[in-house]
Amino acid sequence: MPTPTSSSAAEVLAGIEELLPALRERAQDAEDLRRVPDESIKALQQTGFFALLQPKRYGGIEADPVDFYTAVKQVSSACGSTGWVASILGVHPWHVALFDAAAQDEVWGDDPDTRISSSYAPMGKATVVDGGYRLSGKWSFSSGCDHSTWVLLGGPAFDAEGSPVDFCTYLLPKSDYVINDVWDTVGLRGTGSNDIVVEDVFVPQHRALSFIPMSKCQVPGQEVNPGPLYRLPFGSVHPSTITAPIIGMAQGAYDAHVEHQRTRVRAAYAGEKSQEDPFAKVRIAEAASEIDAAWLQLTTNIAEEYRHACAGEKIPFPLRVKVRRDQVRGTERAIAAVDRLFENSGGRALRTGTPIQRFWRDAHAGRVHAANDPERAYQMFGTAEFGQQVKDSMV
Repeated sequence: MPTPTSSSAAEVLAGIEELLPALRERAQDAEDLRRVPDESIKALQQTGFFALLQPKRYGGIEADPVDFYTAVKQVSSACGSTGWVASILGVHPWHVALFDAAAQDEVWGDDPDTRISSSYAPMGKATVVDGGYRLSGKWSFSSGCDHSTWVLLGGPAFDAEGSPVDFCTYLLPKSDYVINDVWDTVGLRGTGSNDIVVEDVFVPQHRALSFIPMSKCQVPGQEVNPGPLYRLPFGSVHPSTITAPIIGMAQGAYDAHVEHQRTRVRAAYAGEKSQEDPFAKVRIAEAASEIDAAWLQLTTNIAEEYRHACAGEKIPFPLRVKVRRDQVRGTERAIAAVDRLFENSGGRALRTGTPIQRFWRDAHAGRVHAANDPERAYQMFGTAEFGQQVKDSMV
């Protein structure tokens, strides 16, 4: 069976570090194309990035999840859109690994480099039929779908009488759906997050995964993928996949801002050099602290969950709600840092093509993802602290 170019997470991270200058240079190309350039996806593939969370039995690395998020942060610090797509496409091998072995064989049996996009919002409808489901609908925001040949779609399942009986993720090959090119936005322009349209397609039972076993961390895929990586909660892994690139964008904005301020002369203040401005230094310190705090909490929490999984232990529920609490807080901190820097960058930072304004737009676009709703995550944490039942499945 083919193996990735890089055989370890350390090699992947080193390869991505070498790739960052090229990704920075292509950041404007991604915006103009409204999708990540093919050469960037190919380069990420060659580093082994997309194999980080893929099962070893299909040529993957089964890396520590913190290594995956670190790689995402690196990529996002060079280009927000590329980092966002990399994070989304990169986490899907982990999700597919939770499905029945037959589904995994369909996806990776002939090509371990197969990529999968997604749209988890319940925008379609499935009806239970003999052997599976009939699925129809239109799903929006499928980032990186043009670079993928399979898709994961979320939605309720109904019985023949029209009563809801489950909520599942459905796995479909490209022959079963159509991509509508509708993505034209002010932020994350390069993600190609287009619509997926499905018209009365049969989805066999083995290519549907209920959220009930996922929430219990007891899924069919564990029979063939018994490693600790696949015993982590979906409600921890996927939302962190949304926050990690935003923290990376904040880091990219920080690096661009500091470089900009080193040579900037403030005409409105009698030619004062920005690097001599004491208030500019305060803003930099504040932003740096927010970024560090966001990253420290995200990685520390995920690492703690992974330690429990490696020890064969059930992930404690208080830790799961803490992960969600700090994940949304991490997004808030990253946005606060970007805002603090952007408002002190001066008028020249507004020019089209400058990295600071692009990171600002991309980070705010990422913030509106449903996984970043702070009130929902904070409410879950507070509910658990009071000893009450948390009913949300995204935990």
